[in-house]
Order: sequence, then C-alpha cells, then structure tokens
Amino acid sequence: MAAIVFALIGGAFTAGSAQAVNTRVSISDFKWSNNEPHVDLGETVTWDWIGPDTQHSVSGKAPNASQWDSDPGNVPGHPLGHSFSVTFDQPGSYLFVCKLHSSVRGNVIVSDQPGDPDSDPGPQASINFDMEAPYVDGLQFPRPVFGPKGNGSGFKFSVNERGSADADYYKLVKRGKRTVKKFAGYSTWNNIFIGMNKIAFGARSSTFKAKPGKYEAEFLVTDQKFNTTEPQVIQFEIKGKAKKKGGSK
Repeated sequence: MAAIVFALIGGAFTAGSAQAVNTRVSISDFKWSNNEPHVDLGETVTWDWIGPDTQHSVSGKAPNASQWDSDPGNVPGHPLGHSFSVTFDQPGSYLFVCKLHSSVRGNVIVSDQPGDPDSDPGPQASINFDMEAPYVDGLQFPRPVFGPKGNGSGFKFSVNERGSADADYYKLVKRGKRTVKKFAGYSTWNNIFIGMNKIAFGARSSTFKAKPGKYEAEFLVTDQKFNTTEPQVIQFEIKGKAKKKGGSK
C-alpha cells in the first residue's frame, strides 16, 4: 500500500541522486505549481503549502485515490511550510482536489517502471508570504500652496512595490488659541508602480471638496499583499479666489 507521510520541512533535503525523480508541488495563489506530476513506482509526491493562501487540502478522489487526504475530517488549514507526501506503489492516474476549492486540482501519473525512492526531490520553494511594508522615499511636493481651481498640486514619490496610495485630509481650524484637525475627505490612487510616481495631491473629487484653507494630510502606500506604510504627514494650503482691486470713488 502507499504510505502517507506528514512533515514540516523548513529547508533543502539532503542531496541524493543527480536527477530528482521524487517530486515536489507547491500550493500557492490558488493553484498548484504542477497539476500533473509524473513519478515511477515507489516514488513520492510532496505538496508544500508556501502561501499566502494555506486553506487548501490535497484530497484524493475516487475511484483509486480516495484513501489519501491531507485534512481528513477537517476544514483545510496549514501553517506556512507544511508538507503532505504520498508514496505510490501502483501504476495509474490519481486525481487530487482541494475540498474547498474545486479548481485547485491535479492528477498524479504513475508509470509501471520501478523508480528511485531515495532520489532527491529538490528543496521546498520559498515561502510566498510578504509581511513587509513597501519602502517609500523621494517625496517631492514643490508647490504646497496652490489655488482654488481644484486641480491640486503635483506630488512625487518613489516606491519599491506595486500597490495603491491613500491620503486622509484634515482641515486645520482655529478654536480659540488652539488649532484642531477636522476630517475633510480623502483621495485614493490605484495602480501605483515600482519607481517614481506622480499624483495630483489635494485635487477636488467626490471624496474631497478642496475648499480654501490650511490642511494636514496623512499619506500612506499599501502593497498588493495589503502591507501598509506608516502615514507620512504632509501640510498644504489651498488659497481662495483673489479679490478684485479698485472700486467706486
């Protein structure tokens, strides 16, 4: 019978034969890195959960693989780097699916030729889980004082990851001797690219009326893995319309 082996694998395997015939398959981004691995008799397929999504099972289906399940009787959930291995000793085609996501599936094809059960399947793929906020620098805001037309002012910044940027605007209002911040709206810029970006900061929109006054903004960038920078404080001023000179004598 085929043997089932669970293992937590943190790094590379000990070197074996020159050519890997035991096989590794990574589970990441709702797909398998190889949905039709081929092995010979006595060889092993190892599935690795490398993230960021880990709620997938490797569940064998009838007629000939239903005895194998990485999550028997459980809702799938695996720590990053967890592995599930099956060694095959009978030829055939074996269907495996995720019990939560039917599109995460594949077939293991086992030949009728004796294999090398001691062969090296190679190292586990790198963990695909980004917990670091993007790096932002090169902020340039040459015109922090601008007019009331609603066009805002050009603002440049450089970032090392794709994502989006947001700014919350607070109007600075005098309350006696104190200056308080009153939330005045926000702006969002999608499709932020790696490298230098230029946006219209403080521009009028459906979420920011851009009325004359002094403002303080909290600007941040979020990458595609939802890691967010610490907000950077940016001050600017929107001037009112200039008064016409002259009048009746």
